Amino acid sequence: MREQRRVQMLQPKLQHLLLLLVAVVVISNAVPLVTTPPEPVAPMDGTQPQPSHATTSDAELTHPAGTATMLPAAPVRLQIPSIGVDSELMDLGLQADGTLEVPSRGFPAGWYTGSPTPGERGPAIIAGHVDWAGQPGVFFDLRGLSPGAEISITRQDASTARFRVTRVERFAKDKFPTQAVYGDLDHAGLRLITCGGQFDRQLRSYSDNIVVFAELVASHPPAAVLSTGPVSSP
Repeated sequence: MREQRRVQMLQPKLQHLLLLLVAVVVISNAVPLVTTPPEPVAPMDGTQPQPSHATTSDAELTHPAGTATMLPAAPVRLQIPSIGVDSELMDLGLQADGTLEVPSRGFPAGWYTGSPTPGERGPAIIAGHVDWAGQPGVFFDLRGLSPGAEISITRQDASTARFRVTRVERFAKDKFPTQAVYGDLDHAGLRLITCGGQFDRQLRSYSDNIVVFAELVASHPPAAVLSTGPVSSP
């Protein structure tokens, strides 16, 4: 009887010891805490390294903005998903007074043929109306575009140049920054231009211009890329 009572008293102690042993075994086999910094995370500019397995012409080549340019090819279609723009592109030249020609109606937008083609080194220029005959034009919502928004341009050779918006600015027309908009670049850039500000009913013109600045971040197919190293300024 005394021996049975001793066994009963030892059982809780043995169970407690067993739990301690199990805990030690679990902790010794657990994954150790991270004591070294993790691998670098991809930058938040939306660009990613080209996958090593992407070797076909169906892949899109992504690259840091400003590190690649494309062979010349006239643009034929402009898409800005975030503001619902999907427009064909007409050719624009210069007017008699040397100012940029504007599209003859609210749609489509137009590419200035005196500027680089989208994807080439330099600022490609595309203009469009904010409204026309009392109705929204192709660039009606351009002023609401935000940095980071994507712009896709399909070109005549079936390639696609993808740009990312870096900034959106409004300038008074009498203080238009010609050099900042049309000046030479050491990378492939894009400028979208429309009207903004107050509308002068007597002059039938807006007081300001809205200008979207963007940089090339990807091309499709990769074969369209001319260079993948930094381009030096002249």
